[in-house]
Amino acid sequence: MAGFSSNWQRTRGGSDPFTDLLFNALLGFTYLFLIAIMFMNPVAKKGIIDPKAEYIITVAWPDNNPDDVDTWIEDPNGNVIWFRNREAGLIHLDRDDRGTANDTININGEEIQNPLNQEVVTIRGVVPGEYVVNLHYYATETGNPVHATVKVAKVNPALEIVYYGETVLNEKGEEKTAVRFTIDKSGRVERITHIPKSIVIF
Repeated sequence: MAGFSSNWQRTRGGSDPFTDLLFNALLGFTYLFLIAIMFMNPVAKKGIIDPKAEYIITVAWPDNNPDDVDTWIEDPNGNVIWFRNREAGLIHLDRDDRGTANDTININGEEIQNPLNQEVVTIRGVVPGEYVVNLHYYATETGNPVHATVKVAKVNPALEIVYYGETVLNEKGEEKTAVRFTIDKSGRVERITHIPKSIVIF
């Protein structure tokens, strides 16, 4: 009886090495399974935008200015983008800004105005040749000249500002060539000029 009591106490209150081994192995497999699930479904990175662009052209004019400036760009093949033709070739008008006309959003019943005036164009590949960037003073509420800045950035392999300058549009309907630049076969910007060229079709 003494031997039976000793065996019973070891089984009930003691630790069986084989059972511990099985339990630890099960924990290990569970952990590895959870790690595998995490790698198969990575957490989404919020707020990260991948423009898939080689070049980004940004046109901006003073905040809260109600006047409407439009961006027109012609590529080496004669394709032209503007607000009624937002994609042509590898050029995309990603943001068309109409002054204060489309700068309001509704948050919890309250109308909030975005003061930023900015149009954004992406060139999503390297097409060698000359690009023409024109600005058109489309509509005005102030009747005043608009001072617009134009920035051309080369994105890959590292961000490089290849042009930054200001263009003054004096009156409604005026079109001006802000910049003309040439891209070579390697994607490098070779030449920058300001020779006027009209591409606005109305």
